Amino acid sequence: MARRYHPRSTVGDNLRVIVQRIPWKLLFLLPMLIVLAVPTYVYGARIGSRLLPSMTSFFYTLGEAAPTPAPTPYPAFSPVLPQSGSILYTVQGGDSCDEILAIQMRMARAGEIFSDVNPNTVQALNQTLGQDCHHIQPGMVLPLLPHYPLMTLGGVVTKIEASTPQQVLPTPLINVPNQSPLNVDCSGGCSLLVRIATGVQVHLQVQTTLALKVGSWVWAQATMPRKAIAKFDDYPYVDPTASLDGATLRACDFQVDNTHDDNSLSCDQLVPNTIDDDGGSWLLGVTGTNALGHWGYHLGMHPNIRVLIWLSFVNGTLKYKPGNPIYKYDDQAHIYVKA
Repeated sequence: MARRYHPRSTVGDNLRVIVQRIPWKLLFLLPMLIVLAVPTYVYGARIGSRLLPSMTSFFYTLGEAAPTPAPTPYPAFSPVLPQSGSILYTVQGGDSCDEILAIQMRMARAGEIFSDVNPNTVQALNQTLGQDCHHIQPGMVLPLLPHYPLMTLGGVVTKIEASTPQQVLPTPLINVPNQSPLNVDCSGGCSLLVRIATGVQVHLQVQTTLALKVGSWVWAQATMPRKAIAKFDDYPYVDPTASLDGATLRACDFQVDNTHDDNSLSCDQLVPNTIDDDGGSWLLGVTGTNALGHWGYHLGMHPNIRVLIWLSFVNGTLKYKPGNPIYKYDDQAHIYVKA
């Protein structure tokens, strides 16, 4: 039987068979797909290069902790502090101690506070003036002190102690770290430990409904501690040699950070004082924007000068009026002289 031989397919034949098996619609669509795919790829690559970093940054930001606000910087401490001191006065003919205090120091009740009815009060005044008030003579020089003086201060609260007892928590077995309370009710009164300069702290007694916390910056006008004299509770003068560090002051015009307490006690409500009778009060302070300037007492003087000024009591408010007495402290003589 004869064998059959099948001729081998050539390359052309194979190609022709493949082409015949490809649908003609695919041949039509293929160029169109290429035309669309190339621009789409290029455009998508550009969008992806921008979108992916943005998405990455977005999710990275979500995973981070919320940024803490930058704390408001404290005002700068004044390089000098208010200083109590005396004003020198030369006795004139016909002067008496009561008249000198009433006219020169605007102390309307001098004759009541220093009275012969209470000899110890006159004796205390004699010691302050360095002369016997019953025998003063023209030409004598008397050191006159401001009575019941106020001072201005600003500083940071380092400790808060409420004047009223705090409620005892019913958890005596829990060990709570010793720390200052975050919210202290000072509407009934608090004692604040306030740093007013490097190495100088005072105890400031306040009564306020404003929120107070350790680290708050407070401003105040306050009564200064007076020298203790036996059987003379209303003694009006401050010991000029006493240090402010550790002193106890009573606030009568109070501000926490940028919020002023409009309901705080006025200075004439703190006793003893003679503000209502005198029509004003003496104020010890320091010039400059971080001191007297904060209270609006712009005296037209260089900063960081210790001054003693008279404030007029107008409609329940103490104000400095042009023409009021103003003295500046002489650091060498340790007295106040007219500015």
